[in-house]
Amino acid sequence: MNDGVTLSHEEIRRYSRHLIMPEVGMAGQKRLKAASVLLIGAGGLGSPVAMYLTAAGVGRIGLVDYDVVDYTNLQRQIIHGTSAVGRPKLESAKARMLDINPHVRVDAYNVPLDSSNALEILAPYDVIVDGTDNFPTRYLTNDACVFLGKPNVYGSIFRFEGQASVFWAQKGPCYRCLFPAPPPPGLVPSCAEGGVLGVLPGTIGAIQATEAIKLLLGTGEPLIGRLLLYDALAMTFDFVQLRKNPKCPVCGEHPTITELIDYEEFCGVPGHDRSEYGGDEDLGPEWEITPRELKARLDAGEPITIVDVREPHEWDISHIEGARLIPKGTLAERLGELNTAEEIVLQCKTGGRSAQALKFLRDMGYRKLKNLKGGINAWAREVDPEVPVY
Repeated sequence: MNDGVTLSHEEIRRYSRHLIMPEVGMAGQKRLKAASVLLIGAGGLGSPVAMYLTAAGVGRIGLVDYDVVDYTNLQRQIIHGTSAVGRPKLESAKARMLDINPHVRVDAYNVPLDSSNALEILAPYDVIVDGTDNFPTRYLTNDACVFLGKPNVYGSIFRFEGQASVFWAQKGPCYRCLFPAPPPPGLVPSCAEGGVLGVLPGTIGAIQATEAIKLLLGTGEPLIGRLLLYDALAMTFDFVQLRKNPKCPVCGEHPTITELIDYEEFCGVPGHDRSEYGGDEDLGPEWEITPRELKARLDAGEPITIVDVREPHEWDISHIEGARLIPKGTLAERLGELNTAEEIVLQCKTGGRSAQALKFLRDMGYRKLKNLKGGINAWAREVDPEVPVY
């Protein structure tokens, strides 16, 4: 794998702490230089993975992302700085990586990863690192890795908890062996809805980078057949043993999935997290109201009940004067507080949860309903700049 690969004097000095380890040495460092890793996502998990693989001297690193840097990213996506806000994440990440180590090659794929391009993008790389934040891309990554015979270094994070594993169908289970089907849409909140401790992706991302390097070096015991569970609050690491499922639809004895499918349809949710920027529930314009329209109706004295379906700690950050707090999870038990004759406007952070709440109330027989388009963040931007955006 490393035939013809050499290290310059500058590289030998740079990687000296690797070279004096017998488990790495010159041969191992040359293997890293000859190797390639594709990182899907340049966000919370992608940030530490990209920087550590770059510093370690992995010769070719691919990045797949098409988002731009937002202020809400900076608390955890440490590859990006304040000056990068508004710039494409790939542009920001690549500049940082080449500043860390100009000896690496960084390939940028500024496109959504989907069934039409996944096999082509993944094919040239030795190891795939999953830094995604949504189920469609996670299942897509898994299936593409199975078809290509690639190891898939998996990580996920939420609030104070994280998971990591290595799914490699040729040597153990794949992601579908553990999770044959995605959870129902709306059951698992995104990080934008539920939050995440800023250092958590650093912990899990560092583990993913470690696993990728071990795979490239061919040393140690990778997390194949083991799921690592990390609880930052309790500071505990637990492991769950995983087994290959002979009935797995993609890597089992008689697979029923033999090509990439429509993963958004399979999961029932979009292939990326839109909840930072707006709701992902398509209600139709007749069920929506813009912040300016709501302000005009309130100023005209119309009797409107605004129901905020966020959590109490979010209410403490910002709320619309006169709104009523009824968290979405308590809506069913508090239906008695809402009158079907009232004009009700449902509101959350960016419109996604309130759209789900509207659908629930509509099924319960409520008809005078509107969803505040863009949520309280849109209200802050368009109507009341005194309200903070978060």
